[in-house]
Formats: sequence, structure tokens, C-alpha cells
Amino acid sequence: MNVLISGASGLIGSALKTALSERGDRVLALTRQTSLADSEITWDPASGQIDTTRLDNLDAVIHLAGENIAASRWTPAQKARIRDSRVFGTTLIAQTLAQLPTPPKVFISASAIGYYGHRSDETLTESSTPGDGFLPDVCIAWEDAAKPAIEAGIRTVYPRIGIVLSPDGGALAKMRLPFKLGLGGIIGSGTQYMSWIGLNDLISILLFAIDNNTISGPINAVSPTPVTNREFTKTLGRALSRPTLFPLPAFIARLALGEMANALLLCSTRVLPTCLESLNFSFSHPQLSPALHLMLNR
Repeated sequence: MNVLISGASGLIGSALKTALSERGDRVLALTRQTSLADSEITWDPASGQIDTTRLDNLDAVIHLAGENIAASRWTPAQKARIRDSRVFGTTLIAQTLAQLPTPPKVFISASAIGYYGHRSDETLTESSTPGDGFLPDVCIAWEDAAKPAIEAGIRTVYPRIGIVLSPDGGALAKMRLPFKLGLGGIIGSGTQYMSWIGLNDLISILLFAIDNNTISGPINAVSPTPVTNREFTKTLGRALSRPTLFPLPAFIARLALGEMANALLLCSTRVLPTCLESLNFSFSHPQLSPALHLMLNR
């Protein structure tokens, strides 16, 4: 199978590239640099440019690229970069694939559980309505940008990805040091739900979506066991054998991070992988405690 990936150098993309190669697939990567390797294809989402001469005979395209939402404080300019990097990139790929003489069989375009916004303890499935605010608005536009692929008859999947846990990067890597130093604690009230997914299970979900022809539209790429921030904090502390006595009050988080604190740290999003469960997808590590112990003590 010939598979094209955007965001192949990121945490998820790197792991996906390895998994695809290990099972014998040929992997190509979109790059913003001048393409030198046979496995790279040049693109520039900002200017709407992509090297279409190398896009023949693709079986699947997985689009993961986008500005890191936690890279810096959400100024108006940063919020525009977050939105535009997703919408422009997805639009370019979807329109390009739709115009190919032989389009790929499947287009997997990443989304996020930010689609649902702050929903307290409400149980959320793929059929739930979107929330209100910046991240839901971004996710709605992000998913809408893939419509040209759908209209061209390409099976299109939106994995709404939760908090990805891996010791190699992302949220867990950032939390590991302060928790090891005994400086971890609950954030705000600690009652907000965190819908998480281990990196290995996320890669399995993406492979499952590539291979399963019955999957289309949104799928919640999360563990079946969301936890509150208080539960997460205690579980991470136990996994590292450290106390968790230093809470981060909500007002301090808001002073430090502004709007981003509400959307990323204090937001409660209780999401279930209903679509995956209906298809009998098997999670390797559905429970948080064994997942963290495996990741942090490997």
C-alpha cells in the first residue's frame, strides 16, 4: 500500500510512519522543504502549492499537520495561525486529491475532541453536537475543509483525537518532570474530564481506519475510560511514586495562559469511542493506570 502522510515528523506522524513501514507499506511524506528524497513530496499550504506530479498511485492519505495549539499564548495572531494551518492545509490536500485522475481510496484528516468544547460531565459521542468557542469553531472549519474529497467519492475519516499520552512528547512528556520533582497537583477544581489516548492505541486506530472500508466520517480517537483531572493527577503520581500536593488554582492558570487555560486545562470533555466500540476495535491499554505504568517504566 502507498501511503502519504502530512505531519510525518511530529509525535503521531513519526510513530505512524514507523508502524506503516513495519507492516510493509510504502510511506511518502509531505514536506515544506525542497524535496530531495524519493520518499518526500513538497508542499506549501500557505501559498496553496503542492507537487502533484508525485501523487499517482496513492492508496491512502493521512493528514496530521497543523500548528501546535499549546505552542504559545493565544494572541489573535496565534489563533489565526492555529486555524489557518488546519483549514488551508486540509483544503489544499482535499481539493488536490479530488482532482487526481486516480484518487486514493481513503483520506484520513485529523480533527480533535476540541470539537465538543466544555461540556461538564455530559457523555459525548460522535453524534453529539459541537460546542461553543474557539476550538469547536476551528474543528468545525477543519472538518468542513475535507468536503472536496467526500464530494469526489473518497472515503473520508475524521479521527477526533483526545489527549495523546506518550513519554516521548506531548502533554505527558511536559508533565513528567514536575511530577517527578513532587510538584504535580490538580488543576482548578480537578473535576474536569480528560479524554485521553495512548500513542500506541492511536496508531492502531489510524491503521484500523485505513484498513476498514466501513469507517467514514468522525470517529472519537480516545480511550473508553475518560478520567477527571483529579483521577489523572493521582494516577500519574502513583505511576511515578511521587506525591501530588501542589494544586494549580484556576485563576493562576488563567493569569498565566489566558484563554488557552480555559480551553486546554480547565475544559471538561467526557468523550467515548462509540464508533470504534461498535466495530469491535480492541484497545491495548484502555485503563489509565496500566497505560501510564507501561509508558513511564519501560
